[in-house]
Amino acid sequence: MEKRYVKSIDAIRTISILAVILIHTTTRAIEYTHNDLTNFPFTLFLNQIARFAVPLFILISGFVLELNYQNHTNFWSYLKKRLSKILLPYILWSLIYYFFVYTQNRENLLHVILTGDASYQLYFIPTLAIFYIIFPLLHRFYKYLSNIFVLVGLGVIQTSLLYWDYVIDKFEYPDPIRITILSFFFFIIGIIAARNKNRIMEVVKKWRYYLILVTTILGVYIFLEGKIGFNISGSYLAFYSQWRPSVFFYTLTSFLVLFYAFDKSRLQFAIVERFSKLSYLVFFIHVIILEVLWKYTGHNLFNFLSGNDLGKIVFDPIFFAFVATMSFTIAYLIHKIPHFSKLTG
Repeated sequence: MEKRYVKSIDAIRTISILAVILIHTTTRAIEYTHNDLTNFPFTLFLNQIARFAVPLFILISGFVLELNYQNHTNFWSYLKKRLSKILLPYILWSLIYYFFVYTQNRENLLHVILTGDASYQLYFIPTLAIFYIIFPLLHRFYKYLSNIFVLVGLGVIQTSLLYWDYVIDKFEYPDPIRITILSFFFFIIGIIAARNKNRIMEVVKKWRYYLILVTTILGVYIFLEGKIGFNISGSYLAFYSQWRPSVFFYTLTSFLVLFYAFDKSRLQFAIVERFSKLSYLVFFIHVIILEVLWKYTGHNLFNFLSGNDLGKIVFDPIFFAFVATMSFTIAYLIHKIPHFSKLTG
């Protein structure tokens, strides 16, 4: 059966991986200043408005799975195809990070692979594997999950869990389990959105200006929440975490706005599609690129530019652009090697 395709999802996936890179480049700058948010507000602002990145990845994962699940004859064929696609590259890059990049990591290798601890971005893959495993069950109960009262109830539960983890007491579970608990609603919404594309477009078209306004307000609120929360608590988790109620709503409205905008845009879609296909490999390699650039040029450039207000503003876009460009370029060259992408992502 032919694979079903929604062009705007490729664009959203590309935006999401760029947002991941932006979070990591700005986080490196913030760490270098010892969390001096007062003197580097623009760095924090960029860091915070990109916080939809991983939740949005989870949402579009549910969307794509639901869109094409009918192509699988049974659960095992589905599981074999999906898990083999993500696990082989994940294991390879986990080994690379464990033995060659973050060599100070001396946890048990099996534990590192199961939890995604070889590098700070890799926790997402075991989380995604959990969602892949439970997806057929969610698909089977779609009728109940899509009931408006059930959906609202699940949304309230998700918001409550996020509030508890962010404000009251962080859940002490390994990251894949913790993130699954804190993001299940995004995955479910992605599943439901896949079956209601036209209805979503109609609603967003009618309310698009209000959605853009709400998304903008939420972005500013997230920035202020992170800054003020850190000043009060002294904990970097106040701005570092994307698992908080404000980001929950910000991600949902961002998805609606982006889904509509890219569906109606006239972008050269072949370029967007190419970037989207490279995004999985970019997810794995961009941290290595970041580490190399920061070690040899990034911190020197930061020291040079941070002496004045203009320099503080231009550093982050420059460093982000270098990391993103090199990551996509290297990913593109790797994909030129026949069949190599099956191993590398």
